[in-house]
Amino acid sequence: MSELPDPIMIAIPAFVALIIAEMIYARATGRAQFEPRDTAASLAMGLGNTVSGIAFGFIALAWFVFVEQFKVFDLGWAWWVWIACFMLDDFRYYWWHRFSHTIRWFWADHVVHHSSQHYNLSTALRQPWLSPLTLGFVFFGTWMVLLGFPIAMIAFCKALNLIYQFWIHTETVKRLPAPLEYVLNTPSHHRVHHATNPLYLDRNYAGVFIIWDRMFGTFQSELDEEKCRYGIVKNLGTHNPIRICLHEWVGIVKDVSSAKSLRDALGYWLGPPGWSPDGSRESSKIIKARWAEEQARLDGGADIPPGKDQLREPVAAPAE
Repeated sequence: MSELPDPIMIAIPAFVALIIAEMIYARATGRAQFEPRDTAASLAMGLGNTVSGIAFGFIALAWFVFVEQFKVFDLGWAWWVWIACFMLDDFRYYWWHRFSHTIRWFWADHVVHHSSQHYNLSTALRQPWLSPLTLGFVFFGTWMVLLGFPIAMIAFCKALNLIYQFWIHTETVKRLPAPLEYVLNTPSHHRVHHATNPLYLDRNYAGVFIIWDRMFGTFQSELDEEKCRYGIVKNLGTHNPIRICLHEWVGIVKDVSSAKSLRDALGYWLGPPGWSPDGSRESSKIIKARWAEEQARLDGGADIPPGKDQLREPVAAPAE
């Protein structure tokens, strides 16, 4: 059973068919938005991700094969091992995803997926090209191999997780029945994750099961009165795949090379996105704190400046 098919390659025709169907639906109803250049950029990023996976995938595989000789258990291929592997892989995904938003080194790779200002099924394919080079698999995948899960099983479950996440990148599905919304990651929950509204920043990291966010305090429901605004804090203003892929890496190199101390260099590299030595830039934490202060001021009945009564909605995340 060590030779398993690649579920993602099998699913690609379905991905394309669903994107076309959503485009037709969007044109007929207006309940989803597509912009041709944005969609083309997302598809280009998805193609590049597939190519880079073939080109660099051997790095992770070689590491896992090396680590496998030190595994604690030999769990085999029983049905319960499959279930455990899928659940633990989703748990692994939650923490990888969370750290990818709070450590700039990983964010430089993951920001690619958030760079679109539109939210549709093509956005799911907007994936980075350099993921293996971040060595994230060492920090977030090694432990499963050491436990004794077969490498092929881990890869298969990871692929199933990613396939599941494809369909939640849409505005055409509003909400599922309440029990499913409580347990599963859904389009509603994932729209929150992609939004730049201060209320929604750094929330809902789940892959398949939203229970991880509920357990670890990162859950935020989508509010009808708070429409999601998509993109990143500083939107790129380009559909060039090369810039989409490399812009944050270039930013890290510039910041680290201009750092005045080792502490500053490490902060630019491993600190949260938006970190700066003097606090002059705006990380998610700063944006959310400023918004919370504004909400508290308004809720406290302070005078609202003329023409700014709309500030009862969260303040838009500013450009860096």
